[in-house]
Amino acid sequence: MPPQEDIILETISKAREGDQKAFSQLMDRFWPEVYGFQLRRTQNENDAEDISIQTFARAFDKLDSYDPKFGFNTWLITISKNLHVDLLRKRKRNVLEQRENHSGDAMKKVLDESPSAEDQLIIDQNLKTLLENIKKLKPAYRRVIELRYFREMSYAEIAEDLNEPLGNVKIKLLRAKKLLATAISQRQRNG
Repeated sequence: MPPQEDIILETISKAREGDQKAFSQLMDRFWPEVYGFQLRRTQNENDAEDISIQTFARAFDKLDSYDPKFGFNTWLITISKNLHVDLLRKRKRNVLEQRENHSGDAMKKVLDESPSAEDQLIIDQNLKTLLENIKKLKPAYRRVIELRYFREMSYAEIAEDLNEPLGNVKIKLLRAKKLLATAISQRQRNG
């Protein structure tokens, strides 16, 4: 049996080729470490989960840039740390902007759920246009969008409904949001 590192490198290689099972295996293997790292940093379960999901999405998007000379977990933690720093900067900038606008409530608010660029594009669309774009998605992506945003189900409830691992649901929802945001952006550019 090959050492653990060889198994991980083989799984990364399969993921680079688009193997969905390999993506899930990597997420299942490294989720506890990334999530635990963020939970210690943020002291907030929602932030830790959001940043962890973004970490895996970014890592899977940039998988070709991973250098096997370094540990995969180290690479993931670096991505995760950078995402957290970006989030803190964004929140600080939001607070400063609100303060400059003489908004007395700015310091009282806790800015823990600012929408991502993809979320903001989706929010900005009217319902009819949004539904048209959702209908263009593959059925699996349409389904997770429907369950999460129209039926307001939790990740765990969606995983149970679809009979899929929680990690798969998180990745599928993240990809669905990115595809939807891209479709909306293209439609806006094309008029």
